Amino acid sequence: MYISTLRLMNWRNFKAVNVSLGERMFVTGPNASGKSNLLDVFRFLKDIAKPDGGLQKAIKARGGLVKIRSLSARRNSQVEIEVELTDRKTNTQWGYELHLFHKKNGSDQFEISKERVAKNGSIILDRPDSKDKEDVVRLTQTSLEQVMANRDFREVAKHFSSIRYMHLVPQLIRHSNAFPGPGPEEDPFGQHFMERMAKTLGATRQNRLKKIEDALLYAVPQLKHLKYVKDEMGNPHLEVNSHHWHSHAGNQREDQFSDGTLRLVGFLWSLLETESLLLLEEPELSLHDTAVDKLPSLIYRLKKKNAQVFISTHSQALLADRGIGGEEILILMPCKEGTCVQVASDLKDVRILLESGMSPADVVIPKTAPENIHQLGLLK
Repeated sequence: MYISTLRLMNWRNFKAVNVSLGERMFVTGPNASGKSNLLDVFRFLKDIAKPDGGLQKAIKARGGLVKIRSLSARRNSQVEIEVELTDRKTNTQWGYELHLFHKKNGSDQFEISKERVAKNGSIILDRPDSKDKEDVVRLTQTSLEQVMANRDFREVAKHFSSIRYMHLVPQLIRHSNAFPGPGPEEDPFGQHFMERMAKTLGATRQNRLKKIEDALLYAVPQLKHLKYVKDEMGNPHLEVNSHHWHSHAGNQREDQFSDGTLRLVGFLWSLLETESLLLLEEPELSLHDTAVDKLPSLIYRLKKKNAQVFISTHSQALLADRGIGGEEILILMPCKEGTCVQVASDLKDVRILLESGMSPADVVIPKTAPENIHQLGLLK
């Protein structure tokens, strides 16, 4: 199953969004244009659908509905999220729609003004219903988060709850003991990355590490072998053996890996692990440009068959791949009210340049540059 359409109203930077989505999408735009905020709508759907989550918790974690709602919201101040999903196994088309409004009572309370689920064009859930009118407290919870209520569309709830976000921070892997406690839910920054690897079945873990090793042999000079080991205390580690002038140089563990190596390992592991939607923030960080420009093809070749991958980036090297189609790029641009989002191929001037053979980087990056960025180098 994959998300084929996203529509938003009054979500964070965005007064209105209506875009088609494919299996691989690159989200690009100027700094502070809302790339992370756009990806966060999928994290929000995950948070309300997962068993230990829920709407109340998801909104509270974001500072309340007042922090989520766009500053451009006026007469229609509701926050609206609508997605369409396609299940290729069963050829089923799903639709999920959620509208939220802020109660005008001086508090940060909110209610659901609409929750709707459609299956192959037929409405199978439409709220508020008669039970909601009898007990308005029900409108503080979605049907998506309730096992008794989502029986007819549990596939949608499971898909949302399986969405994964990854923005690995190398220092958290190297010094995980310096940051006690469980850390953020779902471990988005990789603090417990080694533990997650340890919990993976041995054969699956070895298969993934062999593919990662094959990639590192090309990307990391002098690397010979990558393996999974445990120390004398039973703690999991990654270990590499390298060609070295000193015959007793020994092996290195993950606390000695470079930032780029750790981020590349995390990127590849996430691709091989995720079977639904994977959200990646700037995977090019700390990597040499000659490795970055291979990431799009790695995503295409290594991702799971039914997985989707959305990547936020403003990397010239990453977008230099001419295999990236205009329909795979979302361009975020500041506009009169917040940020506007457009599929690159929907812009005539961009489409013409791409069809002429120019790379997405040559066409899109200049379009997303701040208007007066040239003045930055003239500051005294």
